[in-house]
Amino acid sequence: QVQLVESGGGLVQPGGSLRLSCAPSGNIFSINAMGWYRQAPGKQRELVATITSGGTTNYADSVKGRFTISRDNAKNTVYLQMNSLKPEDTAVFYCNAVVTINTGSNSYTLNTWGQGTQVTVSS
Repeated sequence: QVQLVESGGGLVQPGGSLRLSCAPSGNIFSINAMGWYRQAPGKQRELVATITSGGTTNYADSVKGRFTISRDNAKNTVYLQMNSLKPEDTAVFYCNAVVTINTGSNSYTLNTWGQGTQVTVSS
């Protein structure tokens, strides 16, 4: 019922910038919160940034001052602007959304994940 399509990953040099996008699709009634997580090889998936429906943001300490999460409420799309990228930012980035879906007869709240997009920071 719900898909999160991510885009914007790629290869960038240290100090460079990338912007990730996450576009939900499906019978979404509302989105409670959206966020970005990342997982590097051999490491657990970790929170990068989140944003609530009210616009409240939260960032991992490692990205504060460098990354900015934002939403286009009309499109239900979330973005992650990443500046001053470091090699340790290299990971697969996953979009996450806690959504309420409308099936026509019922509604449900689901925790939904995108397929991931690779971000590589290397010289």
